[in-house]
Formats: sequence, C-alpha cells, structure tokens
Amino acid sequence: MKTTLKALMLSGVALGLIGSATADEAELEARIAALEALVQNLSAQLDAERTQTDQDIVRLEAAASSAPAAQQDGMMLGETNVRVGGYIDLDAHVTSLSDGAIGSSSIARDFHIPGATPIGGSGTTATDMTAQASRIFIAGDRDIDGNKVSGYFEMDFLGSLQGDERVSSSFSPRLRRAYIDVNGLRVGQEWSTFQNTSAIPESASFLTLSDGMVFMRQAQIRYTNGNWQFALENGDTTVTPVGGGRVEADSNTLPDAVIRYNHTGDFGNVSFSGLARQLRYEAAGIEEQTMGYALSVAGKLNVGGGDDVRFSLTGGEGLGRYIGLNVANAAAVNPLTGELEAILSYGGLIAWRHPFGETARLNLGYSGLFIDNPSYVASTMTQSVQSVYGAVLWDIAPRVTMGAELLFGQRENEAGNSGDISRFTFSTKYAF
Repeated sequence: MKTTLKALMLSGVALGLIGSATADEAELEARIAALEALVQNLSAQLDAERTQTDQDIVRLEAAASSAPAAQQDGMMLGETNVRVGGYIDLDAHVTSLSDGAIGSSSIARDFHIPGATPIGGSGTTATDMTAQASRIFIAGDRDIDGNKVSGYFEMDFLGSLQGDERVSSSFSPRLRRAYIDVNGLRVGQEWSTFQNTSAIPESASFLTLSDGMVFMRQAQIRYTNGNWQFALENGDTTVTPVGGGRVEADSNTLPDAVIRYNHTGDFGNVSFSGLARQLRYEAAGIEEQTMGYALSVAGKLNVGGGDDVRFSLTGGEGLGRYIGLNVANAAAVNPLTGELEAILSYGGLIAWRHPFGETARLNLGYSGLFIDNPSYVASTMTQSVQSVYGAVLWDIAPRVTMGAELLFGQRENEAGNSGDISRFTFSTKYAF
C-alpha cells in the first residue's frame, strides 16, 4: 500500500514538472533535483521492504523446520494423541501326546501349558489352525497441567469359551492389559512386576518354554522411581486340598507385594525381584493362612554379533501360580493338622537367539520347574515339568514374519509316571 502511494506521488510530481514549461530555468533544475532525490529515496525504501520480506521468509522456514514433527504413530483426538496397533496371527499346530489327549476346546491346544500334558492313556495326534492369538491395542497420551497422562488397552481372542470350530469360529475377545500411567504410577491390569518380560524367548508359537517362566498379568498398583519398582498386586491363592487337585481359594485379605530393581546397559538388562504374599484358605470349615515368598533374577544379555541370551531363575515357598502357568499350587492342606503349608518350587529358563542371513533368526532354549510337594499330597500331583524348543523365524516383508518351531516337553507326577508332548508350529504374523 505504501509503495503504491509513493508511485502515485512520483507520477504527480512528474506531471507537475511537465506542466511547468513557463518556469524559469533555475526553478526547473531545482524541481529535477527534487525528483531525483525522491526517486532515490523511493528505491531505497523498496530495497529495504524487499530485504525485510526475504528475512521474514527465512525466519518462517526456519521456524517450520525447528517445530516438532507431526505425530507419525498416532492421530490427534482433541488434545489426546491416540495410537492403534496390534497384529494378525495364524498358528498351525501338529501336537502329538504320548499319553491321553487334550480337549478340543482347551487353550492348551493353542499354546504350551505344561500342567495340561496328560499322563496315562493312549497317545494321540491332532492338527489345529487358529487365528485367536491376533491382538489389538489402543493407547493414548496427553499433557494435563504439565503432567503426561497415558492409557493403554489390549485384547486378543485366546481362551474364548464362545463359539466353536464347526461353522464360524466366532471367538470372543479377552482382556490382556488395561492401565493408566501418571508421574511414575501405573494403575490397572499389567504384567506382574515380578516378571521381566524381556526374558520371554522369541518363538513361532504364542508362548514357549513356559515351564520355568514367570508369567503373570493381573490388576495392580505400581510405582516406578528410577531403577526401583514397588507394587501391590491382586492376591489369589491356589491350594492343594486333602485328596489332591486344585482349589482357587480367592480368600486373600492382603495383596501380593513385589519389589524389583532393574539394571540396564550396553550388555542388555537384568532384574532382581522379590515377592511376598499371603496364602489364605477358607473353605469346608477350614480357615488357615501362612506366608509365601520368592526371589527371581531374569534378563536379556547381548553376547555379540546381534546374538542375545534370555534367562530367568526363580524359586521360593508359595510361588504357585506365578511360574509355569500355575502347574504348581502355592500351598497344601495338611490332612492331619488342617494347617496350610506353603509349597516350595524352583525353576528357570535359558534361550539363545542368533540372527542370520538378512532377516532370519534361530532360537534354541530349555526350561524347567521342580516342585517339592509335601509327602501327604496325592501321587497324581505334578512333580516336575521340562521342555526344549527350536524355532526359526524370518521376515518375508516389512512387519510380516513367518516361523517354524519344534517343541518337546515332559510332565512327571509324584508317582514317577510321565507324559510327553511334541508339537510342531508354523505361524504367519503381520504387525500393524
């Protein structure tokens, strides 16, 4: 606008000079000098405006380049960044059992549950194909008064009692994890603080080497401060009653308490965990309780060349459902005194992961759990479970993984009888 006005003024001056033919020569020269001065002044101002405009462009471009990048892994809903992900998974299993069979609707047909390996009976072989391990999660986070608040919700379809394989294979979802995080506090359902999830071996199946593995998700309140974690988690006691078997007492009055220390470095990570829990049984005229405790060390170690070793070693009295997918109970009822006695169990796993080629990995491992049941329990109770496995996985495309796995496991009871499981798994997974 200013530039246009100055141009009009300049035109007016020029017209005035042309219309002043009768002015004397001195006056004409003065007017020409004034015109030249005006032109020079106008040119200088135009250059200044052009320079300022260029500076503004540079400044805006610099501001744009230094601004935070748009969220690439989510979408903004109001002031909350929301992310959706998961994977689609197909597992095909060929399972051979030396003794007996596993029911067609059992979750043990979908992944290795050590306590489900039958002992006694005729051997069977079955082939299963399922997509029930497919998973979806929704996560969100936002800033509230300078505090980052986030939430996470995850589900899959394993263990569904809805539907069957006859027509539609319509399986219902199940809750895996659901929690809220704020200022180091995590509240909701999550992996137990007693478990180091980085120790879980890579496998083609949903879960392998579960015999000596700490594996637990449950409701909890966890506080993390640096390397330390403290948690109160849902208490639930599994008991061997008089005559054997298993009873889920679920009569605890105190939550389970966990304390854990994590150490991470270039070597990988290692965690040290302690568990203290109330074991309580109130049924059939019996009201008894005792205490249980356990210790665990677990982690993943980088051993060079992209290889890693995953391991855990866990033991304690009253460990029960925290290890081996509850193959052992936490306590037993003494038939002579009626007292509740904690059961000692100990076990662990070790697995080696070796990358080769461009995208392939070889995984080998062993896992075992040994249970020191009281002498008065039934001879059918499990004394030990062990397994070994080998798996090859390779990425055939970005986020698409195929795998083949062979597992051999054995369960032995207090009578010295045993049953074996051999399972071949082929899987294809697409993560999104």
